[in-house]
Amino acid sequence: MSEHTVGMVGVGNMGGRITGRLTAAGLRVVGYDSRAEAVEAAGAVPAASLREVAEQCDVLLLSLPDSNAVEAVVVGQDGLLAHCRPGQVIVDLSTSAPASTRRLHDQLAERDVAFLDAGISGGAAAAEKGTLTLMVGGSAEVLDGVRAVLAPFSAKVFHLGGTGSGHTAKLLNNFLNAVSLSATAEVMVAGKRAGLDLHDLLDVLNASSGVNFATLNRFPHIVDGDYLEGGLTGRLMMKDVVLYVERLQELGVPSLNASGPMAAFGLANALGYADSISNRVVDAIGDVAGGVRLHGETEQKGHQG
Repeated sequence: MSEHTVGMVGVGNMGGRITGRLTAAGLRVVGYDSRAEAVEAAGAVPAASLREVAEQCDVLLLSLPDSNAVEAVVVGQDGLLAHCRPGQVIVDLSTSAPASTRRLHDQLAERDVAFLDAGISGGAAAAEKGTLTLMVGGSAEVLDGVRAVLAPFSAKVFHLGGTGSGHTAKLLNNFLNAVSLSATAEVMVAGKRAGLDLHDLLDVLNASSGVNFATLNRFPHIVDGDYLEGGLTGRLMMKDVVLYVERLQELGVPSLNASGPMAAFGLANALGYADSISNRVVDAIGDVAGGVRLHGETEQKGHQG
C-alpha cells in the first residue's frame, strides 16, 4: 500500500475538516461515510464499503460520534476487523469510552493490527487551521510511525501512555470545557439581567481569577451574536459529561462537580438545542431566566443588585 493513502471513516463535522487538511498536504484519502457526497466534498475518494478502505490503506483514521459507532465500524458485521491485515494502524480520533477502547485494542491486536486512541481538542476552527491538539494512548513506537499522517491537522501531539489513556485525557479535558462553558453562560446571563455591559464584564473576568477558555475564546463572540457554529453540539457535550462520570466511577473518584454541566446541558437539550452548537446553552439558561439573550434586547429588564 502507498504510504500516501490514508483511510478516513466518518467524514462529518470534524472528519471532513481533517480530510481537507490531509488532501491539502498531498495525501490521497479514501473516505467512508453514510453520506457519499460529504466524502467527495472533503476531497476524498469515496469507498463503497469498509472493506474497500481496509484494502487500500495502511493507516485508517476514525472520526465518529461515540463508542457505539466506533464498535460498529470496527467489530460490527463486515467491519474493519473482518478485513484488516497485519501491520495496519487504526487511529480513533473520536471521543470514546476508554473501556471500549481497550476492548477494541485487544481484539485488533489478535490480528496484529495496532490501535491508537487519539482524543482531539480545538474544535472545528483548529481542525481547519491544522492546529488541533491530540492526546494519544497506545504504543509510542506506533505513534511515531504515523506522526507524518497526523501532522497536517495537529500542532501538538501528546503521548499519554497505554491504551485508553488518550481517551481518558480527552474526557477529563472535555469535562473542564463543559464546566467553564456552562458556568460562564450562567454568569453572562446574570450579568445581562443585572444591566452590566457584557464586553466590560468579559474584560473584568479575563483580567481576574474567573478567566477561562470560554471567557477568552467563546463569549467575546457570543455577546455579539456569533455562536461560532460548527463546533461540538449540545447532545455530544452531554454524552462526554456522562462518559466522564462513568470513567470516574471506574477509577473510584467521586464526581462532585458533574451536576452543574449535567443540569445545564440537560436543560439545553430538553429545550431543543441538542443538535445546535453547545454554546447555545447560554440561550437555554436565558430562556428560563425570562427570555434573556446576550445580544440585542432582552424581554425583561436587568435587575440592579
